[in-house]
Order: sequence, then C-alpha cells, then structure tokens
Amino acid sequence: MDENNLTPIPVKMYRSEKRLTVAAPMPGLHPDDILVEIGDDGMLYIQSELRGEQKGVNEELLNEWQVGNYYRELALPDPVDGELTNVTYENGVLVIAMPLSDTLRAAQLFLDEAGRARGQRIAHKSHNIQRTSTEEHQAEQAAQYQDEPMQERRVGDQPA
Repeated sequence: MDENNLTPIPVKMYRSEKRLTVAAPMPGLHPDDILVEIGDDGMLYIQSELRGEQKGVNEELLNEWQVGNYYRELALPDPVDGELTNVTYENGVLVIAMPLSDTLRAAQLFLDEAGRARGQRIAHKSHNIQRTSTEEHQAEQAAQYQDEPMQERRVGDQPA
C-alpha cells in the first residue's frame, strides 16, 4: 500500500468496565476490503484498500468525501482479548469492541456478511455463529414460546 495515498482515519476510543471500543468512519468501502489486527505488540491496526471509484457513471458536481486507502495504528491503553473481539461495519462506520483482559491475545480479523439489513458486516474470531434467516429465527422463537399464551398489545399500550 502506497503510504502517500493513504486517507487518515479519525477515531473515537472509549473504555467501559469490561470493554475497549474504537469507532472509525470509513465510507466508500466494501467490507471485504477491511482488515483489523490486534498485534502482539499492543497495537491496533486498521487498514483497507479502495477497490475503485465509479468514474464516468455520473457527472460529479461536488465531492467533499475523503474516500481512499485507509491505514491507522493505535496504541491500546490496556491489554485486550483479540480472539473475543467483535468488529462491525455498518453505514460506513467501523466499530471494534475489544474485551479487556489480564493478558493481550493478538488476532487478525476480517469482516463477513452477517445479514441483509443495510449491509451490516461483523467479524469475530472466537465464536462459531450459526446463521439463520428471519423465517428460521421466527420459527425457533415460536417453538420456544408455543406453550405461553400471547398477549396482544398495540403501540402505546401500557403493560398490565
């Protein structure tokens, strides 16, 4: 990746009692082109490459977006468990949620398709998630609660 053609990534980093979270706006990317790495050196690496712009499709009248090859290194203030880290990319924003840990565990994370809702993508290294369709999920929920009577409520109704 040519370092002269890199777009800087502004980030927000915040810590809760159990997690360190980084959010970074990275518009204009395909999720498959994003790589997140928690290095054994205590650094967080975020990088991506732009596949190609849609030139000639429309006449561009104004372009104030900074879209391009992204790269950012951040020193992590606390050890995190990279193997249990969750990464999401939705609506052009990358969110990395890293569980705090006593010892650092490095990991390299790639984004996979999670669902059809607005192009959401998630990545996680440690969990084997069984993907289901909405219909399958609804059938599982119905089977789970089939013995319980359903109470009909409308928006604005107060619980009894």
